[in-house]
Amino acid sequence: MPSEPSPLADQPLKFEAKNLSRSFGHGKKLVEAVKNVSFGIASRDIISIVGQSGCGKTVLAKMLLRLETPSSGTLSFNGKPIGNERDAREHWRSVQAVFQDPFSAFNQFFTIRSQLKSSFKLFKRKPEEEEMEARVDAALMAVNIKPKEVEGKYPFELSGGQMQRMLLARIFILRPQVLIADEPTSMVDACSRANILDYLMKLKQELDMTIVFVTHDIGLACYISDSIFIMHEGEIVEQGPPAQVTGSPSSAVTRQLLDDIPDVHRPWIKRGALD
Repeated sequence: MPSEPSPLADQPLKFEAKNLSRSFGHGKKLVEAVKNVSFGIASRDIISIVGQSGCGKTVLAKMLLRLETPSSGTLSFNGKPIGNERDAREHWRSVQAVFQDPFSAFNQFFTIRSQLKSSFKLFKRKPEEEEMEARVDAALMAVNIKPKEVEGKYPFELSGGQMQRMLLARIFILRPQVLIADEPTSMVDACSRANILDYLMKLKQELDMTIVFVTHDIGLACYISDSIFIMHEGEIVEQGPPAQVTGSPSSAVTRQLLDDIPDVHRPWIKRGALD
């Protein structure tokens, strides 16, 4: 379980958004994916963005990654507006992601090992070959994969759970300040899901990183998070520590999410939130 969060004002903010919006299209076809949201994410916290499909949580995550550009408002990272770097790789050295479909993040025509080694291209100084090989081996071992198990193998030869671990191995190689985890457990079985969550917690502890966890499962979010943002139709309708959000929800959207959580997660939620 996460430790009790310190007040945002007492910690350096990794991300700060003020009246942030992102829209697509024009006129009658205008879609407001994110509407006028404001928030702060403290260093070393685990923040969960929770909501149903289409609520805007993935678009918001992509703005944090600099994969989408805000239509209006401001978004800062470490006190500096995102996008001020001439080279986006400067941002990606510090902010990385694991996604719902790990196969889409790897080229099916290149071996796993060669693609893990290509991660070093983001570094300002590329290590020597021997160091790269050693760091790839260490990253694989960190996610409980013996290097010989993936030697010469391609992404399509591994299971979904193994491929999610390859994404996490790449994070161990890159050692970013922030990890954006967009539904990383939704395509794997229960056993693999538990393992991936364990590896995420290991990443946070070993690399002292901030994690933004994107999910539709408020029960899971409550278990791992220091703070929760509830999104609905592009807006953050409620935010705060898990005990506050689930114990005395102010939004009907939050109450519906609590009603919908799987029975296996209900022991993680305060009883009063479900009565």
